[in-house]
Amino acid sequence: MAGSIQPPPVVFLDRDGVINRDSPGYIKSLAEFEFLPGSLEALRRLAEHGFEAIIVTNQSALGRGWLRAEALAAIHRRLCDDVLHHGGRIRDILVCPHRPDENCACRKPRPGLIMEARRRHGIDVAAAVMIGDSGKDIECALNAGVGASVLVRTGNGRQAEAELRRKGIVPDGIAADLPAAVDWILHRRRS
Repeated sequence: MAGSIQPPPVVFLDRDGVINRDSPGYIKSLAEFEFLPGSLEALRRLAEHGFEAIIVTNQSALGRGWLRAEALAAIHRRLCDDVLHHGGRIRDILVCPHRPDENCACRKPRPGLIMEARRRHGIDVAAAVMIGDSGKDIECALNAGVGASVLVRTGNGRQAEAELRRKGIVPDGIAADLPAAVDWILHRRRS
């Protein structure tokens, strides 16, 4: 339709292992939250090129009682503030608080978080990209109908690459880290 406004393209991002350092003991406080090198600049570049960034993250430490909702809110406030201070923007953060045994619809690899983002923001998921460091992230993208997925080798990415290969699942891109994943997205957009 002539003159219609196209919504901005969306990049879904996992949090731990993609934007910040992951921990086998979970990130439970501001003191444990540390951005990965280059992630703030990568998020700035996405914003500069007109992409909306939405974080979709499993945080079962909430459901396990190891993380308080107030602590998670403080971590996400700092994350959003630091990203904004560096010229980027996080449009939304969607969290699955459930334990794996709760069989919820929002825990990745199920598509619930992405479907909720679509409902909230009118996103065309087929035009979106998912960046993650686990097989669950890539499978979630497939299950939700996300247009492309990029596996980063930070966090759990190297193990996930082998796990996905055994399952016959091939991400659209594999990148060393978030800055390289953003390079992949921007190159794909120009092509």
